[in-house]
Amino acid sequence: MLRPRKKYTVYDLQQLKGKRCLTHIHVKSPEEATAAEQAGIDLMSCSFDSPEAQARLAVLVAAAPNSFLSCATPHGMATSEEAIRIAFQALELGASSVYCSASPRIIEAMAEEGIPVVGHLGLVPRHATWTGYRAIGKTLEEAKVLHQKMKQLESAGAYAAELEVVPHQLATLLSSQTSMLLMSLGSGGGCDTQFLFSDDILGDYDERLPRHAKAYRDFLGEHRRLQAERIAAFSEYAEDVQEGRFPEKGNLVGMDITVLEQFQEFLSL
Repeated sequence: MLRPRKKYTVYDLQQLKGKRCLTHIHVKSPEEATAAEQAGIDLMSCSFDSPEAQARLAVLVAAAPNSFLSCATPHGMATSEEAIRIAFQALELGASSVYCSASPRIIEAMAEEGIPVVGHLGLVPRHATWTGYRAIGKTLEEAKVLHQKMKQLESAGAYAAELEVVPHQLATLLSSQTSMLLMSLGSGGGCDTQFLFSDDILGDYDERLPRHAKAYRDFLGEHRRLQAERIAAFSEYAEDVQEGRFPEKGNLVGMDITVLEQFQEFLSL
C-alpha cells in the first residue's frame, strides 16, 4: 500500500469509510511512532492525560510527521470549557484529532468549536463498575442502547467512535448504520479501523494477553534478556576491577617519562 504524500485529514478518512479497514495503533514512544509510520500504519493514537504524556506529544508528532495522530484527553474533565482548552492545546502541539470518553454534551461543545473528536462506545474500562469487564451488546436490550448511544455521538458531532469489545456481528452492523468511523478494539474486522495497542502487538507487558489482541513479538522476553545481560556485564566489570584486570594498557593514557620525572622533582622542592 502506498501512503498518501501528506498525512490524512478527517475529510480523507470520511471518504474512505466503507472502502477498506484502516490500520490503527496506539503508540507510546517516538521509536514506536517512527516504526508505525515506516510500516505504513494508517492511523496512530497516543495518551494526553498526564503532564508527561502532554510533554511527549510534540515528540511523537515530530517522529511521525506524515501520520494522523489522535490523542486521548484526560478522563473526568469536569466542564466543556476544560475539554475545549485541553483539546486545542493538543491540536496546537500537532495532534490531528482528540479522543474523549466524556458525555455527548461535552463532545458536542468540542465539535461546535471545530475540534475533530473521537467518542467511545461499548466497554469503557473506567466505567466497568457498572458493567464488569465483558463484551457489551450481547443482548437485544444492550444492542439497542449501543445504537442509541452511537446516534447520540453522531448527533453531537463526533467524526468517529472507538468501539470496544462489542460482538463482531453487531459491530459490523452498527458500522453500516452511522456516518461516523467506528474504530474496532476487540470488536472484529467489520469496522472502519482495526485498533490495537503497541504493547499488545509487541508483547511488551507481563500480563495475560487480551482475547481480542495478538502479540507479534516478545519484547518482554527481550527486555528480560537484556536485563540479565546488564547484570552479567556489570558483574564482570566489578570482578575485573577487583582482580586488577581493568584498566588494561589499552585503556590508559600515558605521559612522557621525562616530564613525569620533572614533575616529581618539582614536588620534592
